[in-house]
Amino acid sequence: MIIDERLPGENARDFAFRILKDNIVSLELKPGTLLSENETAAKLGLSRTPLREAISDLSRVSIIETFPQRGSYISLIDPQMVEEARFLRRVLDEAVIRLACRETDPETMKKLEDNIDLQEFYLAKANAEKIYELDNAFHRLIYVAARKEIIFEMRSTLMIHFDRVRTLSVEAVKDMKIVADHSGMLEAIKAHDEEKAVALVEKHLSRYSFDAEQIRERFPEYFKK
Repeated sequence: MIIDERLPGENARDFAFRILKDNIVSLELKPGTLLSENETAAKLGLSRTPLREAISDLSRVSIIETFPQRGSYISLIDPQMVEEARFLRRVLDEAVIRLACRETDPETMKKLEDNIDLQEFYLAKANAEKIYELDNAFHRLIYVAARKEIIFEMRSTLMIHFDRVRTLSVEAVKDMKIVADHSGMLEAIKAHDEEKAVALVEKHLSRYSFDAEQIRERFPEYFKK
């Protein structure tokens, strides 16, 4: 499990939640893994109480399942939950990119351009981990451009269902079409072309459907039957 430093002002519960969420999304904590409370609390340098609270928070969105006498497990990937998360993200991302097409400031536009340059650099090196990080940063910048950063943070918990599949997609599908998707979105924003931007978002978020067979073939043990 990868443990980052505690952020300034971050309470114990929020710290535990963030570390668990990040490790679940990155698949450091793989689907089906038993989560030892004692061991995890010790690694985080926390008591069991804030860890249990974080586990409870993640259980509410079905990312962790707790069974009496058996313990807590990282949930297997549920295709229905993935689809619901993808639907919510599509609705939000399409609305937000419309706003970005209307009012992106020069500073954010430059950051988006730099992000695309880095994506292309790491694509040439076949560095899937860096592309995934830049993918997240790219979409966050679109929310920044639309002045909807709070919404971006609010949607992040439910997105864990979808984001785990995104992680697998980057690993399993070698034809990295997502970088081309991002480049097209940036050009649409520059041209203030809302309809093209929305169409690209829909195409981008539909890649799970296109790639699902490859993903499940390589990682069948991670999915609910």
